[in-house]
Amino acid sequence: MLRLRSVKTSLKPIAHHRLIHSTPTLQAKVDAPKVASVLSKLVTQTDRFKTYKPVTPGLRHLRRPLAPHLYEGRPIRLLTVAKRKTGGRNSQGKITVRHIGGGHRRRLRILDFARVESGPHDVARIEYDPGRSAHIALLKSRDPLSRSPISYILAPEGVRAGDVVESYRQGIPKGLVQGFDDHPRPSKKQLRAARKEAAERINAAKANPISALGVHSTLPYGASVSQTDPAAPQSVIDPAFLRAAAADAEASLSLGILRTLTLKTGNVLPLRLIPSGTIIHNVSLDPNGKGILCRSAGAFAQVVAHDDKGKYTQVRLQSGEVRNVLQNCVGTIGKVSNADWRLRSLGKAGRSRWLGRRPRVRGMAMNACDHPHGGGRGKSKGNKHPRSVWGWLTKGKRTRRPTDKDGNKMVVHQRPRGKEKSKGGRS
Repeated sequence: MLRLRSVKTSLKPIAHHRLIHSTPTLQAKVDAPKVASVLSKLVTQTDRFKTYKPVTPGLRHLRRPLAPHLYEGRPIRLLTVAKRKTGGRNSQGKITVRHIGGGHRRRLRILDFARVESGPHDVARIEYDPGRSAHIALLKSRDPLSRSPISYILAPEGVRAGDVVESYRQGIPKGLVQGFDDHPRPSKKQLRAARKEAAERINAAKANPISALGVHSTLPYGASVSQTDPAAPQSVIDPAFLRAAAADAEASLSLGILRTLTLKTGNVLPLRLIPSGTIIHNVSLDPNGKGILCRSAGAFAQVVAHDDKGKYTQVRLQSGEVRNVLQNCVGTIGKVSNADWRLRSLGKAGRSRWLGRRPRVRGMAMNACDHPHGGGRGKSKGNKHPRSVWGWLTKGKRTRRPTDKDGNKMVVHQRPRGKEKSKGGRS
């Protein structure tokens, strides 16, 4: 009995010790200050990136872009949908996309790339999106009868919580700027009528050149030039000509006021209302479709020029390609946020596995039966041109379809390739 009692008394402090370290809340209260102090010593922050003290091999090369403005909570669940994993396999279980598998669970954020709803929207917060490189912004509509009171959009660079953005995809509202009327590209019937009116004006100018210049005589009715004093003024500017000049000046003034009100980062405008040289992103190629160009982190395009006929606008992409886009298509002012994403460093292979990426094996490291570069003694490709695992030529092989032999008809200037690219895009 005495021996049993001594065993029980020796077990009491052990049970008490296990109770303290097995309770998560108590452990957090005990270790939270220590963990915070340790992390503060490990983290080194620069102006753009966060690095860590190399106490482990995985932290030595880890580098993350700084984003202190990001919201630290969870997203709006109604604006997300579950992402089901496939492991790169089709319905038959065959691998169709290699190097995919595993990874953390994710929920896809549903983004509004069309921005159809007009009116001011308040930026509630900037969030992290695991499904894309750019950040996203949560918008709240000021219209109580809105069909989508909250929505996610691509966060432009420089937009923060509390800012106001607006979409003018439906056109400029009447009365926003006095003296400005938004006129989209006219229809074919309106163009025919305008051409007919212009032809009539040209014929009238040929018949009476003096009246076409906006000049009329000030002689009394029935008098001739010889009956008047030569020193007196013989003609003055037509008041209609002066009214037209005043109207042009007012139109240019109203256009400047309009650009001051609408050309703000995050606003959506038709390309016909965006001046040349403006940086845009999320550009649509269909007047009624969503934006599909320039949507990744740091991406942007630039408006180059507008067509005299009022149909196309030339847009330069980051690849150097200049292409025509219909002027009724829209773009968002500014460039996409998180431009430093491309300079990040994962630090270790495990982070790639967390992102759902499996290892990529070089072809030269395989057997001859597995890859065209495989086999042989030592590092040898068998004196072959670079090929894929299926034998397709890579590194310089043109892959354009035969039907597009002459190139895309909407492309004004193709992106630089080969020697032109090595010269920095100079043609």
